Amino acid sequence: MAPPTSPRADVAAEPARSGADDAAGLGRARAAAFVAPALVLVAVFLVFPALWTLYLGTTDYRLTGVAASEPRFVGTANYRDVLGDGDFHRSLWLTAQFVIGSAVLGQTLLGFAVAWVMRDRSGPVRRLVEGLVLLAWILPSSVIAFLWIALLDRDGGTLNALLGTPGTAWLLDHPMGCVIVFNVWHGTAFSMMLYGAALGNVPPSHLETAALAGASTLQTLRDVVYPHVRGHVLTSLLLVGLWTFNDFTPFLITAGGPDGRSEIMSVYVYRTALGDGRLGAGAAVSLIMILINLAVALVYLRALRARRAAPAGAS
Repeated sequence: MAPPTSPRADVAAEPARSGADDAAGLGRARAAAFVAPALVLVAVFLVFPALWTLYLGTTDYRLTGVAASEPRFVGTANYRDVLGDGDFHRSLWLTAQFVIGSAVLGQTLLGFAVAWVMRDRSGPVRRLVEGLVLLAWILPSSVIAFLWIALLDRDGGTLNALLGTPGTAWLLDHPMGCVIVFNVWHGTAFSMMLYGAALGNVPPSHLETAALAGASTLQTLRDVVYPHVRGHVLTSLLLVGLWTFNDFTPFLITAGGPDGRSEIMSVYVYRTALGDGRLGAGAAVSLIMILINLAVALVYLRALRARRAAPAGAS
């Protein structure tokens, strides 16, 4: 009877894996061919536009005229001009209002509120509420803009008819307020679905214990629910915040007016690059927006790492 072989002998008997093989065993050549289409798409739609934007930001490239055919290298002149432009500072401040009002506060709070109220509901009421919220999210932006213009119209608008305030020009008197409310209504569905899934991770026994202990709704949300959904809150704030920061849909409602009072940064880029024909300056603003997005993403990643490291540090 042959003596049993040890596991080490079995491992030693196995042929050594070639250094050219990857973890999946495809081999480097086949693995490269497998991911090549995705890499090409990334290069065409992400890397090349980013590099082209970086190049344009250092030139006096214009939409028409001599500079359109023979652009000159101007270095950082576009960035200095943009950072010294009062319209840029105003658009940055309006964008901060837009993001905080509609993304951080509006969509986050309303999305969580709808998910919290609907968590124990079932039947036609829940399906109706979720359907209406999702409908606002999936409708094309052009259709939504037309509906809101009809709602807020000064002469025959639905809102004036409901409130009995004929002649009130909502889009002229309160442009940023209208844009913020519009974006909250339009984008709440994502936060609602995200928080709805997160609330499913809260153990019902914890909620029952809090109710038996006489905890108020605010205490239950703070001490029981929030620790379970904190990661989802960070994800929602990041994604919704970045989407709102780069959103161009408000242009369809106010076109940045009146007098630039709703000209957020995406609209400012459009006016600078296409309206004024200064593609170089518009590219400079676009790169600044990319850097802001990157800074926000890095803050999110740092907060996520700190959250993951907290249990280990506590123990």
